[in-house]
Amino acid sequence: MKRFFISDTHFNDEDIIKYENRPFIDAENMEIVLVHNWNKTVRERDQIFVLGDFVRGLPVHKIKELLAKLKGRKYLIIGNHDNQTISDYLRLGFELVSKYPIIVDDFYICSHAPIYLNDHMPYANIHGHIHSKQMVGGNYFNASVEQINYTPINFDEIKKALRK
Repeated sequence: MKRFFISDTHFNDEDIIKYENRPFIDAENMEIVLVHNWNKTVRERDQIFVLGDFVRGLPVHKIKELLAKLKGRKYLIIGNHDNQTISDYLRLGFELVSKYPIIVDDFYICSHAPIYLNDHMPYANIHGHIHSKQMVGGNYFNASVEQINYTPINFDEIKKALRK
């Protein structure tokens, strides 16, 4: 079993293509590419942490269909555009849903938006929310799709990047 991270997929969001200059014709094309990249990377038994802003404006039954297409054991940290209830997301296919950051391996704070860390704190922050931008300092990893080639990133690659 491997662990992967991704943030800010914004499935069904036409506006994000324009706002972030994403290389897609429309939301349907973006979904095709994101689903393909996800499924070529993640296996059914792998864990994948979705760090918020998973989908925008889809009815519940369509979210369920989308989640069923995506491989892996899916965990969601709710972002500012995730508008369903925790119980809805669990019923739709996420195994874990949190509206608060979670800590993985006693060191990695996983959140939607970046969390302030000073140089003396013994943590690193894996986050999304800021899309094409980067936080200053070595304790942050931005898992927004714009930063990871629209493909879930292996946790080992994140750890390696944070060690640099």
